Amino acid sequence: MSNGIGVGLIGTGYMGKCHALAWHSVKAVFGTGPRPRFVHLAEASEELAARRAEEFGFERSTPDWRELIADPDVEVVSITTPNAFHADMAVAALEAGKHVWCEKPMAVGFADAERMAAAARASGNVAILGYNYIQNPMIRQIGELIAAGTIGEVNHIRLEMDEDFMADPEALFYWKSEASSGYGALDDFAVHPLSLVQTLFGDPTRVFAHQAKPYAERPIAGGGRRAVETYDIASVLFEIGPISGILAANRSAWGRKGRIALQIYGSAGSIVYDQERMNELQAYRASGPTADQGFLTVLAAPGHKPYDRFIPAPGHGLGFNDLKTIECHELLRAISGEKARVIDFAAGLEIERAVHAMARSHDEKRWIDV
Repeated sequence: MSNGIGVGLIGTGYMGKCHALAWHSVKAVFGTGPRPRFVHLAEASEELAARRAEEFGFERSTPDWRELIADPDVEVVSITTPNAFHADMAVAALEAGKHVWCEKPMAVGFADAERMAAAARASGNVAILGYNYIQNPMIRQIGELIAAGTIGEVNHIRLEMDEDFMADPEALFYWKSEASSGYGALDDFAVHPLSLVQTLFGDPTRVFAHQAKPYAERPIAGGGRRAVETYDIASVLFEIGPISGILAANRSAWGRKGRIALQIYGSAGSIVYDQERMNELQAYRASGPTADQGFLTVLAAPGHKPYDRFIPAPGHGLGFNDLKTIECHELLRAISGEKARVIDFAAGLEIERAVHAMARSHDEKRWIDV
């Protein structure tokens, strides 16, 4: 790895391109660590694989992901395929001695997630999940404020994740409405705010959940309609020890584009953050005269590491792909044996455990211990 690290990429859709951009940027942004070598790319067809390899700068391509995993020049595999393929690909890569960077959610079924975690444990290799929102310098700053006791003892958390990419009732049926993709809003969506909860506070200990389908069916290309098999809305009460929490996720929320709203309430103040304004946070300190109290807005700046690696001035702002580059850097730190800010397969399994407990709570209509 001293002369670089061989990268294989499986899947070249939206997240595949994000991974490719991150691999291309990480050395230029951070300056340290091995230089990625773009060895092998896999896609569903030979023509698409060849085209994407040329666009993304990979040396060779294949329509068979198993061929990529067997390539001795590939040392780390990015998996950005639909959810149902994650488990088999990740396990095969780990058993072949590769490191793995797999997009969320971990797997559709909990047994597959356990299989992935076991494979990572047995291999001794690094295996992480694509929870890039935890890499935001503002989320890191929130963690530091909480650790410093700035808002006292935290007693309540509220999280909302909303987007409107499934808000149109006449949008065509596609794989995210199939049961084979998972539960829907819970595991496709709510896992992101759960990654923030885990990073800042730990994992839920009890949950009570409800799921809803705003649209019972969707049109099919070519005519006809098909029943929607997943839930686009999920509402959850949860506890983390003495902390109470509310989580709401909605994939059909008109007007919301990339919202993860986080409100943290403590005995001496509160913190507010919204992913649609990802370069700022608001903090309230309940001290001094009431006439002087109010929310302080903090803009991202070079002092909020690693913002300084991208931009030397405050208030200019990072973006989604920048968070992916930070995540890529943390992955390389983990591979090098350094302490890294990542959600590995073991931690990811606990997020999956919470999600499946939530789904069970919906079915059984009661509180479930996680």
